[in-house]
Amino acid sequence: MESTRPISDTKAETAEVDHFFGEFLISKGLLDRAALATALDKQRECGGRLGQVLIELNMLNEQDVTCALAEYLSMECVVLNDISKIDVDLARTLPESIAARFCLVIIGERDNKAVIAMADPLDVIAMDTITLRMARPIQPVISAPTQIRHLIELIYHGSDIEEQQLRDLVEFETGEEEKQKEPLQEDTKEAAISAEVAAAKAPVIRFVDLLLRQAVKSRASDIHIEPQENSMVIRMRVDGVLREMVPPARKMQAAVITRIKILSDMDIAERRLPQDGRLKIEAFGRSIDVRASVIPTIYGEKVVMRILDASAASHDLDKLGFEPKILKEFKAMLSRPHGILVVTGPTGSGKSTTLYSALNYLKDPTKNITTVEDPVEYRLEGINQIQVKPEIDLDFAKCLRAILRQDPDIILIGEIRDRETVEIAIKASLTGHLVLSTFHTNDAPSAISRFAYMGIEPYLLASTLNVVIAQRLVRRICTHCKEPVEPSEEILKCLKIHPEQAKDGTFYHGRGCEACLGSGFLGRLPIFEFLPVDEDVSEEIIAGQSENQIRSAARKKGYGGLLDSALSNVLQGSTTIEEALRVAYTGTSGS
Repeated sequence: MESTRPISDTKAETAEVDHFFGEFLISKGLLDRAALATALDKQRECGGRLGQVLIELNMLNEQDVTCALAEYLSMECVVLNDISKIDVDLARTLPESIAARFCLVIIGERDNKAVIAMADPLDVIAMDTITLRMARPIQPVISAPTQIRHLIELIYHGSDIEEQQLRDLVEFETGEEEKQKEPLQEDTKEAAISAEVAAAKAPVIRFVDLLLRQAVKSRASDIHIEPQENSMVIRMRVDGVLREMVPPARKMQAAVITRIKILSDMDIAERRLPQDGRLKIEAFGRSIDVRASVIPTIYGEKVVMRILDASAASHDLDKLGFEPKILKEFKAMLSRPHGILVVTGPTGSGKSTTLYSALNYLKDPTKNITTVEDPVEYRLEGINQIQVKPEIDLDFAKCLRAILRQDPDIILIGEIRDRETVEIAIKASLTGHLVLSTFHTNDAPSAISRFAYMGIEPYLLASTLNVVIAQRLVRRICTHCKEPVEPSEEILKCLKIHPEQAKDGTFYHGRGCEACLGSGFLGRLPIFEFLPVDEDVSEEIIAGQSENQIRSAARKKGYGGLLDSALSNVLQGSTTIEEALRVAYTGTSGS
């Protein structure tokens, strides 16, 4: 029903409506006059709607106020307890900022009107904003504020919507006849053609689309599609941890792989060799790059898709998570006209993000910046980026030799993989270029040992290395369910923290909620080990000192290891002590 009462548009009219609403509550037996007087006094003192004041004073519960307001305004009251009945795609056409600001959400369509569940239908600014934003007629209904906020969280942050759609699709496609095992398809041309035909069918297209949408919504970095002997496993890496998802129906498995290969511009008939490809998708109003990799296994082809969401990646050096002192020193290292800066760590530790942030900081119209990468993950405006192509013998070394003839100021090498590449990087540094690169070692001092193992003379390292940074990513505690916790004595003993010392700090963990999918974590943050190659460290390198001696020299100057950085974040309440141990603890003094 449409509202039969005028909507107030001034403070005086709002107060008048609240007064009459209070009288209505008395007539319904929900409130007595003394309670109303107390509530109105509180409202005049603190502001806000009468209904909210009554809830805060525990005079009425939220549902009673919502139902009474709906009856008073002759509006429909809607209980939002079943998200499956909500048109999620339509709801997401409204920005979350507007939905959260006005505590409202689009729940569907009726008679060509957008149905808006509102906590306060008397809010004229909200009504005008929604009307202008939607550019179509709207029909407001009333719902409880808590229910609306919960629904907003699910619509804009919950991944269970797409997962349920996947589950429904799989259940629909899986009939009783599918319970019988099917023989594995042979790698024949006929099988490839059959899979291509199946890949063009609507259920397969919908499944792959929903899978990619769910990955973006879940903030997943990777999707793993893994064939087993009689089934297929689908897992997504969210905040660095793999989480199992809904697998496709058996009869869809080959078609799903083929669909991904078609989208990624791969050869669908080739099932014996690894293949790589890229695709671009539109999800939630933004363009997402996806890097796909296919590799043959004993049970079929395994697919891994890397989600590259440029809008979600922050390439701001100031927001990476460096401690102020370290950030200042890092910027000083970047301001040097020549030298080598190395960021080390395993795959997926955020090294590329750190280097891209450094390039953004260095970007200047007066400088020629060129990168050579494999692959180019993010496109950076104003920077020349080169993609390595091993299939045509265009490797890092060959690209670097060509770049040096292109009058560069700053060079980024995606990864140092061999002696030839590092020798060219050293040559570039010695001839006045700033070189940034990544390396795969466990910590910063071991990078120096690795260079020496590759046959690089110590004096060359000492004269060209500016800084080595080791990096990892730890999961951030979900702010929606964050709560204090007492760490176990075993963990404190492991970290050599006395129980009396622990009493001076507060430790937290995430209880688990819908926003974090029950994990207690939401997002990740980096931890760093900073090793500047100053005069003292240079002497250690030239003298051929061990990793432990170089590490000790750095610790004496106040440069902590990865575990120190992790524990700093624990004490700030950003991550858990267990997460710090999982990622950074090595059981040695060098951790």
